[in-house]
Amino acid sequence: MKIAIADIKFDERGLVPAIVQDANTLQVLTLAYMNRESLELTLETNETWFWSRSRSSLWHKGETSGNSQRVVQVSLDCDHDALRILVVPAGVACHTGAQTCFHNELPSDSQDGVRSEAKPADLEEVLKLPLSAHRAAPPRKTSGFVHDISI
Repeated sequence: MKIAIADIKFDERGLVPAIVQDANTLQVLTLAYMNRESLELTLETNETWFWSRSRSSLWHKGETSGNSQRVVQVSLDCDHDALRILVVPAGVACHTGAQTCFHNELPSDSQDGVRSEAKPADLEEVLKLPLSAHRAAPPRKTSGFVHDISI
């Protein structure tokens, strides 16, 4: 379904969160914010543009680092208040030099070799656990990203 930018629910500051994922691996690269202007620039140039909340200014990903992101698809969630941007990255996503901005893990509260459900499990580690340690996770409510955006 095609929708207009006017249908997006920007917050009280005129921003909408944008989840940026690698189009090939679907790895989450970053969570940034867009205002109407940065979204329009992203759609026009097929490169990511964001609104810097700390600097209160537009920023073009890769402008200084060279680590640009070519946009493949921009989708809007079912509530019209979050974007997902699929990109082909030319370099790392994080200003620290890490591939993704999500490289810091919270401590695990696991006991007896069973990992907390709050942290994704490593497949090799899961396979080493006794069968009794495997338990079904409760069903999760998911939100699909199904709407393409047009200017």
